[in-house]
Amino acid sequence: MEYTVVINGKPEGPYSLEELKNLNIKPGTFIRTPGMDDYKEAHELPELREWLGFRHQQTAPQYFASFDQRLLAAAIDYFFLMIAYVIVVLILFIFIDQKTSRITTALVFLALIPLAKFIYGSFAEASIKQATIGKRLLDIKVTDMLGNRVPLSVSFGRNLAKAISVVPLFLGYLYSFLNKKQQCLHDVIANTLVIKQRLI
Repeated sequence: MEYTVVINGKPEGPYSLEELKNLNIKPGTFIRTPGMDDYKEAHELPELREWLGFRHQQTAPQYFASFDQRLLAAAIDYFFLMIAYVIVVLILFIFIDQKTSRITTALVFLALIPLAKFIYGSFAEASIKQATIGKRLLDIKVTDMLGNRVPLSVSFGRNLAKAISVVPLFLGYLYSFLNKKQQCLHDVIANTLVIKQRLI
C-alpha cells in the first residue's frame, strides 16, 4: 500500500507504511491511498491507527450535498417509483375491464406515490447505506450532526417534517442556500445533515 501525504500544504509521496514512521505523521495529517476518492485524516485509516498508535477521533462532516444534488436525487427516486407505479397499474389492468374502474385505480395509486416515497425514504435513510437509490447514485447520504447513522424514528421525523419545508412555496428547501451546512428546514428540525464524501 502506498500513501500520499500532505506536508506543509503540498502532497508528497508516495510512501510505504514503513516510511510513514519517519515522517512525524500526526492524527490530523491528511493522507490518501490510490483507491480513495479524497484525502482523509490519518486517524481515520484503520491500518495507520494500528501501525502508528493513533486513536480514532470523531470528526464532524466537512462536505455537504448541494441543493441541486438533493433535487436530482429526489427526481431519480421518483423516476423509479413511477416505473413501479406503471408496472403495478398495468398488472391490475389485466383484472379490471371497465374504463372507469381503470381510471379510478390509476388515480388512487398515483396519489399513493408520495406516501410510498415517505415510507421508502424513511427506511432507506435509516438503513446501513443511509440513502435512497437516488442519493446512493450521487454518493450522498443522511447523517446526524456528527456523520453517524440516524435511527428510524429520526428518519421518520425528518421525512415528516418535509411537509413544513414544502409550505409555503418550498421555502424550507430554499433555506439551504442560507445555511452553511446546506441544511433544509426539515434537516434543522431533525438535527440531520445530507453529506457527500468529497468536495467535488
